[in-house]
Amino acid sequence: MRYKSAIIWLTGIISALCLFFLSFTWKASSVREDAINYATSKSGELDPAKKTHYIDSLWKQPIYLGFTLQEVTTYALHKGLDLEGGLHAVLEVSPVEILRALSGKSNDPNFIKALNQASAAQATSTKTFNELFYEAFAKIAPNQKLATIFANSVNREKLNSNSSDSQVKKVINNEIDGAVDRVYKTVQTRIDKLGVANPNIQRLPGTNRIQVELPGIDNPERARKLLSAASKLEFIEVAEISEWGPGLNSLGEYLTAEEKAKKATTATAATSTDTTKAGGLAGQLSGAAKVAKKDSAVKDTTAGSALTKLFLPLDNQGRSWGVFRKDTARVNELFSRPEVKIMFPSGLQFAWNAIGIPATNGDEIIPFEFLRKAEGQKAPLDGEVITDAAQDFDQNGRPEVTMNMNGTGARIWKNLTAANVGKRIAIVLDNYIYSAPNINGEIAGGRSSISGSFTVEQAKDLANVIKSGKLSAPTRIVEDAFIGPSLGAEAINQGYFSMALGLLLVVIFMIGYYGSPGWMANAALFFNVFFIAGVLVQIQAALTLPGIAGIVLTLGMAVDANVLINERIREELHQGKGLLESIKLGYEKALSAIIDGNVTTIIIGIILIIFGSGSVKGFGVTLCIGLVTSVFTAVFVSHVFVDWMANRAIKAGKEKDVTFETFISKDLFKGLNFDFIGKRKYSYWFSWGLIAVGAIVLTIQGGFNLGVDFKGGRSYVVELSKPVEAGTIKDGLADSFEGKGVEVKTFNGDTKLKITTAYLVEDETIQANQKVRKALENGLKKFADAKPTIVSESKVGATIADDILKQSFISILYALVGIFIYILLRFRKWQYSLGGIIALLHDSLVVLGMVGITRLFGFELEVDQIFIAAVLTVIGYSINDTVVVFDRIREEIGNDADLSNKELMIKTINQSINHTMSRTVMTATTVFLVVTVLLFFGGDILRGFSFAMFIGVVFGAYSSIFVAAPIVIDLGTGKKKVEPATKA
Repeated sequence: MRYKSAIIWLTGIISALCLFFLSFTWKASSVREDAINYATSKSGELDPAKKTHYIDSLWKQPIYLGFTLQEVTTYALHKGLDLEGGLHAVLEVSPVEILRALSGKSNDPNFIKALNQASAAQATSTKTFNELFYEAFAKIAPNQKLATIFANSVNREKLNSNSSDSQVKKVINNEIDGAVDRVYKTVQTRIDKLGVANPNIQRLPGTNRIQVELPGIDNPERARKLLSAASKLEFIEVAEISEWGPGLNSLGEYLTAEEKAKKATTATAATSTDTTKAGGLAGQLSGAAKVAKKDSAVKDTTAGSALTKLFLPLDNQGRSWGVFRKDTARVNELFSRPEVKIMFPSGLQFAWNAIGIPATNGDEIIPFEFLRKAEGQKAPLDGEVITDAAQDFDQNGRPEVTMNMNGTGARIWKNLTAANVGKRIAIVLDNYIYSAPNINGEIAGGRSSISGSFTVEQAKDLANVIKSGKLSAPTRIVEDAFIGPSLGAEAINQGYFSMALGLLLVVIFMIGYYGSPGWMANAALFFNVFFIAGVLVQIQAALTLPGIAGIVLTLGMAVDANVLINERIREELHQGKGLLESIKLGYEKALSAIIDGNVTTIIIGIILIIFGSGSVKGFGVTLCIGLVTSVFTAVFVSHVFVDWMANRAIKAGKEKDVTFETFISKDLFKGLNFDFIGKRKYSYWFSWGLIAVGAIVLTIQGGFNLGVDFKGGRSYVVELSKPVEAGTIKDGLADSFEGKGVEVKTFNGDTKLKITTAYLVEDETIQANQKVRKALENGLKKFADAKPTIVSESKVGATIADDILKQSFISILYALVGIFIYILLRFRKWQYSLGGIIALLHDSLVVLGMVGITRLFGFELEVDQIFIAAVLTVIGYSINDTVVVFDRIREEIGNDADLSNKELMIKTINQSINHTMSRTVMTATTVFLVVTVLLFFGGDILRGFSFAMFIGVVFGAYSSIFVAAPIVIDLGTGKKKVEPATKA
């Protein structure tokens, strides 16, 4: 084998890297276990606050090979929400409100009518809202310029009455994109409040939507409110040290008393003395608070070790203070105590800075300020007065931020700045301070500039913060799902068990069919699983339940390459060639089919990544990684193992003992010579007849049972202490949902139910979520003896459901087009491409039809995103099988053969199918084994996926033989001309 040493070295390097990155997962899990042990009381109760505090205390500290806990957690293998539990939400920024704000809240009837028409059209269109608005306005008022609506005081810096429609559209588009960016950054800041480890937030390309995933969240309602709340921008005076310094000094005395009280309580408990002295710990702290309140003198706030253990002076005068990030949770808890609140004037408000300062110990210091604004009091100036803000440069070329206000804002700002010359005014967004510039003088006219030691990026960020007050970009949660930790743990167990059992079955099958070479293939297979896990960690991808299914499926498909190679080696051995030569030729001849088959399936994986979301995208990522590592391990790693086995046998004089077959496979398919092409008409009748029956049954049944992500609605998983009939639950819930329809079916056993309803599907507000959940809870009270508990919930708005459905069909179309083009490039004949595509359509239609047919026997399935992902995977698997047959045909007759010579083609194709039959059956069997494991042990979440693959594997192998190859014959026309004999 050429480059053997290089492959061994490369395998070693990749293995070392995978082991290194996987070690972060081990360390992160170890710290998480330590945090749980620390926060668990002797009675077994977990205190989430203590757990968070433990993790926060180590967050910026080096804990492993010089890496901080934050870095270790980042590099660890992330689990998706379906495994970890938590909240998934998709936020949509409403362009309607942005357009209204840009128009100055215009009442122009043409403008309002165009907005309404665009809103209605968005439900059935893939175009952006602004494009739909432009089209509607042009139809409603063809002679009216957009400038008549948008050239106003709000946009006076950018537009005027003479601005063209293209200029107006550019401004609108920029404002909408900017609004989405501002919401994105605001949501990022809000997520920090939730204390979530490894949150995932990303803009969905080509949309006004933002996807948020919060693993481990235990208060989904609070998270939803934070995510969907409108931004609140305020301008508030910063209090002087003389106003809050005495309070901080009193807090230091309070903390000292707290330390002494704890020590005294511990000592008293240890010696069993009188624990009522000084009223115990509570009494001592209460006394300290009273002393602190009486003492109003301003003291040296740097004194007192208890204070400076927690609070850090940021300057020599003690005018500016901060806290290590790990201690912010404790400080928040301190300032929530009534006895601490009374230490500070009632007209002041505590606020954190949004931007931290790197500390020398690797942690981060978060500064804080006290603002002159009582709780519940309105700020002197808010963001509604902002007309524009932008990053600019001052006269010295330094970055600055400019902002403009309307007339009302200009008057208030003039008075506010005049009263605070030499002092600071904070710019506050969602109670976080983003800047607190010093006022150098009274500012009239409403135009201000903010300068300082900004970078360009920081200036742009601050301008965006200020602009968030100009355009309140309201958001709505158009899709969300909450998965309880118990359901996540169950999914993990099902997924890992499926993966282990699938791997075991493949290992046994390979050994039983190939003997000793099967062990070599299995060794390569283990490397494959190891590499997949390592690569997932290195690219920081999340492992989801469909992702585990992808790994299980990859195990079956990875064997395909080994099967191709082993079958080729067997052919060479049967022709009497030597062992080493047969191995060399087997790997060489199988390579093109392996590459073609895997590339076509990778096309499917890429489409799933581009068009899928959440767990479907995770499946696509895992599938692509698995296919790439499969090719490497099957073609190169296994070659090293097989060569080692062969050389060892030759040295021992046992070359003939290496046969690549066992008593099971020795005579299987030997001498097969079946006329597949001659029987093609029977297969056509069978195939299209089955598809027709499926279509008729589905029509009678009223179509597919679409999942909530395709039709919209809300879905809940309810756990019961004892089994209750789904029909009984459904009847009991009918009145609760006002007759809007409800579906109830068993989910992962007879004590769990999945309840789906279209009640209030058009209302996507948090209030509607609460109303539907309350209706469900009221309905479940009828079954109180079964102790129903809601363990997960999900919602998909009608608009996004329509978008998801369209994307699913578009992804299938793109998959077919991509495969058509690839086969055309590789085989240079359109007949191969069209024959392959017809076979894929056949497989897809059979899978869809079987959904209706099996429903007749009580097997009910939802068609959702994961089901469509399975259909796409069936397409990838089927074309993989078809390409192997095509590749053998090409090998027999060459790329330039005349396909119209039917006699030659029939003979060649029959011969090619017969020669590849062992490979077709072997691959189908291994994939069938792992898919069967998923079907029975993967749980209800993967039930639709497993069923589609189960049917797809069978008919994918069938169509490669009885549909794709025969159609290549039927697409060729005429007869090959007989060439005149050449004279010698």
